[in-house]
Amino acid sequence: MNDATYQRIDELTRHVLDGGEVGADDGRWLIRLEDDYLSWLMAGADRIRRRFRGEAVEICAISNVRSGNCSENCSFCAQSGHYRTSAPKYDYITSEQLTAQAQRARAWGASDFGVVSKGWGVRSARERGQLAEYFSTLRETSDIGRCASLGVLDEQTARELKAMGMENYHHNLETAESHFHRVCTTHTYQENIDTVRHAVNAGLRVCSGGILGMGESLDQRIELALSLRELGVESVPLNFLSPQEGTPFGQLEPLSPLEILNSIAVFRYLLPRAEIRIAGGRQFLRDLQAMIFMAGASGIMIGDYLTTQGRRVEDDLQMLRDLRLSPREDTQQRRQTVAPDAMTA
Repeated sequence: MNDATYQRIDELTRHVLDGGEVGADDGRWLIRLEDDYLSWLMAGADRIRRRFRGEAVEICAISNVRSGNCSENCSFCAQSGHYRTSAPKYDYITSEQLTAQAQRARAWGASDFGVVSKGWGVRSARERGQLAEYFSTLRETSDIGRCASLGVLDEQTARELKAMGMENYHHNLETAESHFHRVCTTHTYQENIDTVRHAVNAGLRVCSGGILGMGESLDQRIELALSLRELGVESVPLNFLSPQEGTPFGQLEPLSPLEILNSIAVFRYLLPRAEIRIAGGRQFLRDLQAMIFMAGASGIMIGDYLTTQGRRVEDDLQMLRDLRLSPREDTQQRRQTVAPDAMTA
């Protein structure tokens, strides 16, 4: 191993801790580091997490409120109507079912709860009416943060959803712009970008990230991170492809645990102030799941995902207790980045 490599990692760590940004070239260098340097890279990412995010962990959960026959052709998604998969198909769940799920998530320590609905945006009066009912019920029955993932939005719809009581909007860029044509062709990358901007302009907190392991290059992972930084996204969910039989990406190999940890750490260097939340595909870390926080993650999604089962919630909560990490719970904390001087380097 090369002492100069350790020195360069240290220099980049100090640069970020002092308020600087890691550029594209340095990001491409970091993501190509050999596994021998991973522990050193993670140690730096952990210091950055502690400086800018503190010791609290943001926990969220989601509900797949309707499933299957989606009009979009995202190559990773079992819900797409373009592919023959075993994903469940059902219309909107009831508000009572949603409320029960949200209250259970709050009891687990989740600060945010996402209403996830398939398809391209909000197109009909029926959809708007159902969403208004959902958000009204959630506001009346729980103090959990109200989030949604509904596909592409225009600015008017973003403002309507804000008026309904939605607080946070989730819309992934999915991957780098240069790779997006391999992932989806039924909507454009620019529509993804515009959706994030419309949500921000409507006064919503925005959660936007992507899925790694969809055949993208290492450089394209850096491209995605820099796009998110340019947009000023507050919360960045990182997913790792869980290949679904029947989809175009169904035969891809999942990422290895060490590659996942490297990616998390590099995203922390490039996005030091963002909430980096680990979501789908976390199971591919196997026995290394607790190391996501040492690699710079500051949040997790708990419970089940859209069409795949998550880890037992009890195991996740025990993991946090063992690491002496506490949930970030109140509204003020959810919207406030830890001040740079709140933690010592």
